[in-house]
Amino acid sequence: MLKITRRRLGAALAVAGVVWSAAGYAQRYPEKPITIVVAYPPGSDTDVMARLYAEKLAPRAGQPVLVVNRAGASGMLGSSHVAHAAPDGYTLLFAPSTFATAPLVLKQAGAAGYDPVADFKPVIQMTTSSLLLVAHPGSGFRKLGDIVDASRRGQRISYGTSGSGSPMHIVGEWLNRSAGTGLQHIPYKGVAPSVTDVVAGHIPVALVTIGPVRQYLKAGKLTAIAVADPDRTPFLPEVPSIAESGYPDVRLRAWNAFFAPAGTPAPVVAWLNDKLGQVLALPEVGEALAALSAVPAGGSPGKLGAQVAADYRQLGRLIDELKIQAD
Repeated sequence: MLKITRRRLGAALAVAGVVWSAAGYAQRYPEKPITIVVAYPPGSDTDVMARLYAEKLAPRAGQPVLVVNRAGASGMLGSSHVAHAAPDGYTLLFAPSTFATAPLVLKQAGAAGYDPVADFKPVIQMTTSSLLLVAHPGSGFRKLGDIVDASRRGQRISYGTSGSGSPMHIVGEWLNRSAGTGLQHIPYKGVAPSVTDVVAGHIPVALVTIGPVRQYLKAGKLTAIAVADPDRTPFLPEVPSIAESGYPDVRLRAWNAFFAPAGTPAPVVAWLNDKLGQVLALPEVGEALAALSAVPAGGSPGKLGAQVAADYRQLGRLIDELKIQAD
């Protein structure tokens, strides 16, 4: 009985030591620069947002906040780097929702990956964004029915996305199944390169986020076909949803969020959640996000964790059903 008591006492003291150590660490954090890893090229929406947040977080941290781009493999390179970083709160990942789905697609191709649920601590969801199907004006496509009819007649139509396993890729293959079309997927290293090619007419259509194409829509260099939101987006209220265009099951909204490596002390995650929440509430940040057609989100680490787990589970099932593979 005495041995059991000592064992329990030892365990309790060990736990108390860990708690005290984590609390003490959090009180000193941050003591050096914080690095935000973006797994996409400079100039992408994700990169622009990360730099905005870094600028506003730095004075709250009392330390420099740096943004480093590690692009490639649909975000897998940068995300994997953070997964293996020290869990001390000094290396963070800022990622779009591709973070939760790309591993499910790219693992089939033998790519070294990560588990978005087990390998990371969720910090805070920053925004949600609409996915938009756009077409080059020279394609002759003005509405979704035009694309569907042309594909059904046997016309070869390619569509660009930000990469294999991205929400855009999932929506494209989802539409193929629902509409009985055969659109051919072309993955790019981010949204910006796919936008460049559809504006130039190298591909007829692309699935993108709204921010990078607003200027081209206004200039008449691109045609907005449909959004993948359940309903119309306030940023383009005149553009119908894919659901209302005849395919009610095809609906998906993208997001961006911060993550830390698994094992990062809970007090540090809580500090980051609080400070980044303050950044998100700044009027100038709200204005900048609106210019990117992004809606502020916020919330607890638990809320983000539930979102990632749901996407990993539900979209993973959809990826299997649609037999989505890396291109």
